Amino acid sequence: MKALVTGASGFLGGPVCRALVAAGHEVAGAVRRSVALPEGVTPVAAPELGPDADWSAALAGRDAVVHLAARAHVMNETEADPLAVFRRVNRDGTARLAEQAAQAGLRRLVFVSSIKAQGESGTLRAADTPAPTDPYGIAKLEAEERLAAIAARTGLEVTIIRPPLIHGPGAKGNLATLMRVLDKGLPLPLACVDNRRSLVGAGNLADLIRVSLDHPDAAGATFLVKDGDDASTAELLRRLGAAMGRPAHLLPFPPVLLRLAARLVGKSAMADRLLGSLVVDDGPTRKTLSWQPPLSLDEGLAAMARGRT
Repeated sequence: MKALVTGASGFLGGPVCRALVAAGHEVAGAVRRSVALPEGVTPVAAPELGPDADWSAALAGRDAVVHLAARAHVMNETEADPLAVFRRVNRDGTARLAEQAAQAGLRRLVFVSSIKAQGESGTLRAADTPAPTDPYGIAKLEAEERLAAIAARTGLEVTIIRPPLIHGPGAKGNLATLMRVLDKGLPLPLACVDNRRSLVGAGNLADLIRVSLDHPDAAGATFLVKDGDDASTAELLRRLGAAMGRPAHLLPFPPVLLRLAARLVGKSAMADRLLGSLVVDDGPTRKTLSWQPPLSLDEGLAAMARGRT
């Protein structure tokens, strides 16, 4: 299969491109600047993601597209209207790509959405009614809805994957922050946190994308994904510290007081991610695709630790 991967130079792009090349696909990586791509990947010019993008040259001669490019990891938002920007890039830009893919005769589009399109807490199932709570999640869900409408009208096969927090070499956001804290040996007041969080390694997600690209039962499906086991924030830090060779120094502190302190300094959202639970039910994904994540959580954390700079 001849596949185009958008966002090929990003955090997830490398693992996805390598997985597809290893599976025998002919892979083109859409990039906006000259960068080194994995061996066997042909670079093609990518337009700026948005409602007016012209993907015709990048899509020519392709059978399928894996859409990874997105506006994400905005730790310090500066836009006056973040939802409008997320909609222009992540919703309208995705719809534009799908419209042109259908026009070019591509068979399938695999869209990497986000668990934020489903929700932010509790046990989440793909069959449940989505309830996104932030601009990023809202725009991702609206992109999924646009894709469903395009698929119904054109016959383009669309597969949607909603991953939770992705870990792996080059991870950004809160995971990168926690790794820096562990590297410095700083104490964290999280020993009493007894939540459950689902994560997925970049390698596991790339493998699911590989399977979804041509599996007959992936057409029109929405999949949730995670590693083999869930972990509390405290357990995750201990396991990540062990992988880094930097034992986590965790201090006991009541979570209710941590939430109060976070609210006082305007960090409630961060506290929710560190202290709250978010468990993904990926049973239907494994059953439908006869798929199991090839790497354990600890193997994925070890890979992330080896790849840190």
